[in-house]
Amino acid sequence: MCIRVNCHTLKFPVSRRIDSMIKDNDISKALQKHVQEALTSGQALDIHGGNSKRFYGNISDQLELASKLDCSPHTGIIHYEPSELAITVRSGTRLSELETLLAENQQILPFEAPHYSETATIGGTVAAGISGPRRAYAGSIRDSILGVTIINGEGEIAHFGGEVMKNVAGYDLSRLMTRSMGTLGVILDVSLRLLPKPEHELTLQFASSQEDALAYFQILRKKQQIISATAWFDQHAYLRLSGSEKSVTHHARKFSGSEYTDGNPFWASIRDHQHHFFQQDYAKPLWRLSLPQATPAIQRVDDNLLLEWGGAQRWIQSNIPANIIHSIASKHGGYATLIRGDLPEVSCFPALDPALFNLHKQLKNKMDPKGIFNPGRLYNEL
Repeated sequence: MCIRVNCHTLKFPVSRRIDSMIKDNDISKALQKHVQEALTSGQALDIHGGNSKRFYGNISDQLELASKLDCSPHTGIIHYEPSELAITVRSGTRLSELETLLAENQQILPFEAPHYSETATIGGTVAAGISGPRRAYAGSIRDSILGVTIINGEGEIAHFGGEVMKNVAGYDLSRLMTRSMGTLGVILDVSLRLLPKPEHELTLQFASSQEDALAYFQILRKKQQIISATAWFDQHAYLRLSGSEKSVTHHARKFSGSEYTDGNPFWASIRDHQHHFFQQDYAKPLWRLSLPQATPAIQRVDDNLLLEWGGAQRWIQSNIPANIIHSIASKHGGYATLIRGDLPEVSCFPALDPALFNLHKQLKNKMDPKGIFNPGRLYNEL
């Protein structure tokens, strides 16, 4: 069974509050009905939006047989007053459409969300919890979440957010939906914090070894207010400066490097994994190592590596066995995530400490007592 309700994207004046219109949204009711029917029958649900991140996360046997719940028709802006630097939007709204609207008002999403394809939705972006180049300097998706409306494991529509509300044994559910991979409920609406769009941005490039680039990035940590992205690849380091034109021009003289005129497409290509680093060895698994920024160069994986976030995020494409990659990350105080690649019996996400995993299970049992939401997408046991 596959549900998809035809609907045109709703467009509203940005200064108009339209919260009451959500009551007339037949799509949310159709999604709720599908969840209620699944609860009655015990049928698992494969929840998705634009499917732009289908490659990411685990696909269990139970999920393969699940009923498809397509949230992509659930689109539209619910409330957006630019002066408030916040927006509430339906989960199926395409990321590109949302960003176009924000750009018209000189605003951006702080976390610079990856698109991966033109079908990417804001609901899928929140559920996957993946951020782009600006994340280390402006905050993650979780930092931007103000509230969510979901369909819970009882088939009810519930709202969490506004001022921080502690729900379900003390958890802040609005933020816990981030990176939950759809395992805790069906995201209907999301409220997000916004940032003013920088007046001016400039990218600098300079030749550098990985060791020298990492050392330089550490020096720059005290100057983050002007830096909005860093990267290193193929013996070159890159810095993006953001702010007023006067400030960016002034600070650019203090940093190493010369202007890189293709800065905007360069950062977009890294954000969306279109940079040739991500394409050159597509047959190899793609791993993300999340490490403390001060972590030195890791010689074992130096042959094919791209750094971001001052060294805190390191991308590798490698056939090194998964257990060794996890061991390397753990040795340096971090963890490894399999982003792309078919490795049978290997979980995409790092194993959790037993006590922390038990908390995950408790939360899953509370939010999804019948276990119908994206079973196995995050961990096989959830």
